[in-house]
Amino acid sequence: MTTEDIDESVSGTAHLFQKRVAKTAGVRVTVIGSQVFCVRIDSDVLDWRTDYDRLTYTPVEPPPGIEQALHRYLDHFRLVFGAFDFCVGEDGQWWFLECNPSGQWYWLESQTDLPMCAALADLLERTS
Repeated sequence: MTTEDIDESVSGTAHLFQKRVAKTAGVRVTVIGSQVFCVRIDSDVLDWRTDYDRLTYTPVEPPPGIEQALHRYLDHFRLVFGAFDFCVGEDGQWWFLECNPSGQWYWLESQTDLPMCAALADLLERTS
């Protein structure tokens, strides 16, 4: 689809149009308080949320500057949690897609053994 294909038929509701990036994987970055958990999601589908049975998960380190940018984003909106989605381009560059301030995350802990529940418990027990 190109911008020329968009007509008045989309006027009935809000839409988000994004540039299609040739990707090699997706990444879900879950920020819980000060802790950042990055999980690469490999699949052979455009949108990994459409078929969870075709996914593999690998904890990864983010590229330089990503963690700081995510914390700035959350600070700006006065949030302590965010489920950020990225896609990884063929050149390895991470492309930001969205942040879900109440996004799903727990299934990633069972797939990767990352201590996400403990991070959330620590955040909830925080007194300051």
